[in-house]
Amino acid sequence: MDLMEMATSMLGAKLGGSADNNSNELIQSVIGNLMGGSGGQGIDLGSIVGNLQNSGLGDLAASWLGDGNNEGISSSQLESVFGSDKIAQAAQQLGTDQSEVLKGLQDMLPQLVDKSSSGGSLLDSVGGLGGLASMASKFLK
Repeated sequence: MDLMEMATSMLGAKLGGSADNNSNELIQSVIGNLMGGSGGQGIDLGSIVGNLQNSGLGDLAASWLGDGNNEGISSSQLESVFGSDKIAQAAQQLGTDQSEVLKGLQDMLPQLVDKSSSGGSLLDSVGGLGGLASMASKFLK
């Protein structure tokens, strides 16, 4: 299962959506707009981790990377990472309120980063946490 499928499944389950193709496509579109790379396509974990570090949440991001316990993220922390305007837009697209989107992201994001970096593969491939942050900073310039 690729990152987008995993994220769609996790967020869809939290939002209580049906598993039909239309709802999956909508959820994928919303995820792409929130977490995507250029043009809102796919999921750009390097950028997400970089945004966490730039928001003073580097320790939180580090807890998700690799194996071990994942620290939780608050709604206000998510809004600082993604922007309240993007959260509001996601809620509108999904036909729900912002608090539901934030709850879904609170559960989904740590798991997604954790599963993507299990055994250190995500970190190793970019040269550790510093390499991931460096990669993310290039996207933010």
